[in-house]
Amino acid sequence: MAKPTTTFSKKVITSIILILIISCGIGGYFAYKAIYQANVNLGDKKSQIIYIPTGSNFTDVIRILSENNILKDRASFEFLAEKKKYINAVRPGKYRILAKMNNNALINLLRAGIQEPVELNFNGIRTKTQLVSRLCRRIEADSLSLMHAMNDNGYLKKYGFNSDNVQALFIPNTYQFYWNTSVNEFFERMAKEYKTFWTVARKKKAKAIGFSQTDVAILASIVQAEQCCDKEEKKIIAGLYINRLKQNMLLQSDPTVIFALNDFSIQRVSYEQTQMDLPYNTYVHKGLPPGPIGFAIESSIDAVLNYYKNDYIYMCAKEDLSSKHNFAREYDQHCMNANKYREAMDRRGIH
Repeated sequence: MAKPTTTFSKKVITSIILILIISCGIGGYFAYKAIYQANVNLGDKKSQIIYIPTGSNFTDVIRILSENNILKDRASFEFLAEKKKYINAVRPGKYRILAKMNNNALINLLRAGIQEPVELNFNGIRTKTQLVSRLCRRIEADSLSLMHAMNDNGYLKKYGFNSDNVQALFIPNTYQFYWNTSVNEFFERMAKEYKTFWTVARKKKAKAIGFSQTDVAILASIVQAEQCCDKEEKKIIAGLYINRLKQNMLLQSDPTVIFALNDFSIQRVSYEQTQMDLPYNTYVHKGLPPGPIGFAIESSIDAVLNYYKNDYIYMCAKEDLSSKHNFAREYDQHCMNANKYREAMDRRGIH
């Protein structure tokens, strides 16, 4: 009489085992799907950039991914994120999401903070405002915080600068940053690059001509504004300006007037403009201006440090408008050069 009961028990056990096997299979499939099956849908794109702001939590990450329609299956991503403890380890930054990524790869990328770097250069800009504008398009730090730091003498003092000459801190080059770089991190990085640039050899050359590093950057910015490209002529111009400084003469540089007026559309500086009493106007104030009139590049700084010794006192743009200059030792010769240039400008209707 015990055999029916035994047979029934075996069937029950077998059924339970089958259910467990099926459940495990289903669970295993879901786990496999959650971990290894592609869960990123970018359509025809190979990759997409997302930004996770500083202070974001996991809810914000889900919102960002959802707004960009990146996840095929949100539930599987959330499931694995919890298992891998990403929900409490969100890191801000700029991330490149690749097409057909699985949840495991995506979470590993975000959890490790493997960011897509951003590139920053100072080419073609002259003012702090322009620098801040460019920075805000590259890094997370906001314009108000950056501009406040640029004008905060107390903050800048630790780097050896003030609000007038802080442009000397920035050596134009192409730099890589992380998008979530803060104001302090940006300045620390620039200070590090500055120290690297100013080698012992460069410091010795600055000392030899009686200039501080900031003085070199200021004069270099003027030389650069006069001659942007020709490295050899930069050295001649640097020598000319050093001659004027030694003789206690006004530098009388047109680019300083343009900078003082903050109008870079000016093609021809007028006599009236040269007489305006503005701090950066070297037609009115002797010596170097309070700070750089642009961001001096390496070749401009080195042109000052390695200037050509000459006895030129005067310079004027060539009448062929080639961006080159005529140099003179005597005022009479300079007047002849200047007349040729004015006539060339008049012929071309440049006022």
